[in-house]
Amino acid sequence: MVVHRDYRLTSDSIVKVFDNKIEFYNPGRLPDTISIQDLLSNTYRSTPRNKLLADFFKDLGLIEKYGSGIQRIINYFKEEQLPTPEFQNISDGFMVTIYSSSSSKLGDKLGDNQRSILESVKNNPHISLSQLSKTIGISQTAIENNIAKLKGLGILKRIGPDKGGHWEIINRL
Repeated sequence: MVVHRDYRLTSDSIVKVFDNKIEFYNPGRLPDTISIQDLLSNTYRSTPRNKLLADFFKDLGLIEKYGSGIQRIINYFKEEQLPTPEFQNISDGFMVTIYSSSSSKLGDKLGDNQRSILESVKNNPHISLSQLSKTIGISQTAIENNIAKLKGLGILKRIGPDKGGHWEIINRL
């Protein structure tokens, strides 16, 4: 986090620990030339924000090479059969969220509507909010509230934009 933050911004680097996830926030968004999809597919050219710090950390052996961190993190999580971390530009910074693999008690916390949403998403990852509303028989606002809870529990996440994106179930129940 030290190497990647934007020191021109006055906000703090923050780590928040929850029961089911850990959030790492750093001031400084991704450069305009790099998208989240570029990170996930490893199709970007690294542009160190703090080259002096990056060189220093590399000389100390704390960094392998520029631009390899995200892919190594993703691979480590796959090897350990953990959910893929979530990467997002938020506010004036960048956040990485990692989720726990322990979902044994999550099923007990879910209501019938949330279970129905997960079942519908499992059958059709591209299902829209309005389709979910019709399928489950509750309002779109209720769908949005239930999805927010599922996201908060680290069970469901959205990949891509509202149109053309899809849902991914992170923790299988």
